[in-house]
Amino acid sequence: MTDPESGRREVRRLLDALRPADALEAEHVSALRALLRPGPDPFRRDRWVPGHFTASAFVLSPGGDALLLIEHRKLQRWLQPGGHFEPDDAGVIEAALREVAEETGVVSPVLVLGDTLLDVDVHQIPARSGEPAHAHFDLRILLRAPSLELEAGGGVGAVRWVPLDALDALDAGAPGAPGAPGAPGAPGAPGAPDASVVRAVAKIQALSPGVRCGAPR
Repeated sequence: MTDPESGRREVRRLLDALRPADALEAEHVSALRALLRPGPDPFRRDRWVPGHFTASAFVLSPGGDALLLIEHRKLQRWLQPGGHFEPDDAGVIEAALREVAEETGVVSPVLVLGDTLLDVDVHQIPARSGEPAHAHFDLRILLRAPSLELEAGGGVGAVRWVPLDALDALDAGAPGAPGAPGAPGAPGAPGAPDASVVRAVAKIQALSPGVRCGAPR
């Protein structure tokens, strides 16, 4: 983050505008607010105790009926694209957009909810490769892709469009061949996604089809 103090103000504003969906998300909001207190830069990826902010995005298909998921190689989970803040990121939205472009090849997406958050989550990252166990305090936005074209980036095993109404009935399976169901760039059925993804999808499904597809709110 180019200016951590400006970043703190942005996160505070985003949290103020977020209406938690349930008691669990309210706990997450409180944890994120605690990370904003004076102390080491909360956007640095080497702040291990208790952890650091990350930015991610739930990306809808152009028609608003499918969600983009990535196969995260290190965590071995199906997740939304996202990751750490970089020193030259100007803000939360910019960091999330950069991560989406790097990991999936999606550029120039639409901010479905404008300059606001869809969801927040706090999750534990296990120790690995010289990094101690720590928490990610994730700030999540909602985007809509301009096309179905995808390209998996570094650290990503595969990228897929998954129908919103199929997330609760996914079967485990390896990525398919190009053009096949489940292959990068095509609607498919990866293994079960992370529980926090399922929770966020419930929020997306509560939005009107007009909002998801781009009609005036």
